[in-house]
Amino acid sequence: MITYIIIDDEPLAHDVIESFCELLPHLSLEKHCYNAMEAMQYLNHNSVDFMFLDINMPKLTGFDFLRTLTNPPKVIVTTAYKEFALEGYDLHVSDYLLKPFSFDRLVKAINKAISEVHKNSTITVSSDAIPATSRLFLKGDKKYHQIHLDDILYIEAYGNYSKVYMKEDMIVSHEKISSFDELFTSKNFLRVHKSFIVAIDKIKLIEGNRIHIEDFKIPIGQTYKSLVSKLYSQ
Repeated sequence: MITYIIIDDEPLAHDVIESFCELLPHLSLEKHCYNAMEAMQYLNHNSVDFMFLDINMPKLTGFDFLRTLTNPPKVIVTTAYKEFALEGYDLHVSDYLLKPFSFDRLVKAINKAISEVHKNSTITVSSDAIPATSRLFLKGDKKYHQIHLDDILYIEAYGNYSKVYMKEDMIVSHEKISSFDELFTSKNFLRVHKSFIVAIDKIKLIEGNRIHIEDFKIPIGQTYKSLVSKLYSQ
């Protein structure tokens, strides 16, 4: 059994991580820690294989906490602040998950962390242990909404936020559209405009400089035309 703890001052963040990890039968959650001091006390008397560590916590930040440990477990940083990634790698963290992250991305981070502990180990998850569609949690209205990627029609930039349009709903996410662009790399999504990402399998038709998805018309940016044309010129 591979053991881990979660260190984050937001209870909702614990719920998101735990719900994903419950799909992986090899993992065992040993402790919920809501600040660095609580985690420090726990690790003084216990050991785990890895930990999920938030950066922005009161009194003692995640990285300052990490510097206090002489023999820390492997670390997967979970944060909304990508500007601290370089500092994290200087501290030899195993991976850096930028919120919101998908289940697939979390599994990759876990595999990377435990492979450093057990050189020949990887997480293997049977197909019936994972939902038929990948999913993620989006923060909006001070809540975390569980979203199935198959339900997303398109995403629109909304200042420093994003509007995520789905079959039955729309959520204003606290993430910039650039975060979704990075998150959806190599998945069923395509950036077609500086302000729009579309689900490829939801496209009804492409007409001129517009993409039709259900009753919505999404513009195609000039610099993205060549990417869109690859959809129908293969």
